[in-house]
Amino acid sequence: MILDQFSLQGKIALVTGATHGLGMAMAKALGQAGAVVVINGHSSQEKIDTALKEYRAQGITAHGYRFNVTDEAAVTEYIEKITTEVGPIDILVNNAGIIKRIPLTEMKLSEWEEVIRTDLTSPFIVSKAVAPGMIARKSGKIIHVCSMMSELGRDTVAAYAAAKGGLKMLTRNMATEWAKHNIQVNGIGPGYFATSQTAPLRVAGNAFHEFILNRTPAGRWGEPDELGGAAVFLASEASAFVNGQILYVDGGILATIGKPMGE
Repeated sequence: MILDQFSLQGKIALVTGATHGLGMAMAKALGQAGAVVVINGHSSQEKIDTALKEYRAQGITAHGYRFNVTDEAAVTEYIEKITTEVGPIDILVNNAGIIKRIPLTEMKLSEWEEVIRTDLTSPFIVSKAVAPGMIARKSGKIIHVCSMMSELGRDTVAAYAAAKGGLKMLTRNMATEWAKHNIQVNGIGPGYFATSQTAPLRVAGNAFHEFILNRTPAGRWGEPDELGGAAVFLASEASAFVNGQILYVDGGILATIGKPMGE
């Protein structure tokens, strides 16, 4: 049955930065498809515990670990710990990330480096720690959370765009190196979604809100659970011959230069 190819039953999925927002939405989808979910956070154990209650309330088997994805020693330690306590990681979603909205001429080098390390270097660190096990088993799925800024620029987010553009190419190079081991490495590029972080912007009359409505052919913000299908597809056997691709879930933004004048 074709639908059986989308099942994640018996799989273990690590989703970084999945205590809230889009990371949680994707992790929930993987769990609903049958995967055992392992979430990562860095800010506090309380936040991880609160998230785990939400997963488990929905019948999802979930585990949580607190470590910094930019710390290679910590990542190595915790990947080994997860493998011992939960099992080998079949699916990795590199979702953890930050953004700093600062004009380039005002951005400190330390701020630039923090964004690059979190959004580009950490997917390298975590993937490198997980890949040997996948290579040994001749099976694995790695999903990088890219962005429309992997393709486009925007004022004040140069470091983020540079990192996400680099992540697109890291995706392609990982796919190139690891496809022979039956590992698929792909990316998801979310558009603009209705999350708690964007709530202050999503009010009538707000200039950015109106811009997004007019710039998006769908004419609305995405709902977080609308990322779930893409995540499950790229994590499942249904995408066994899909490799090195970025799947943009953006309501059509990247398909158009915008609405005609006067429309």
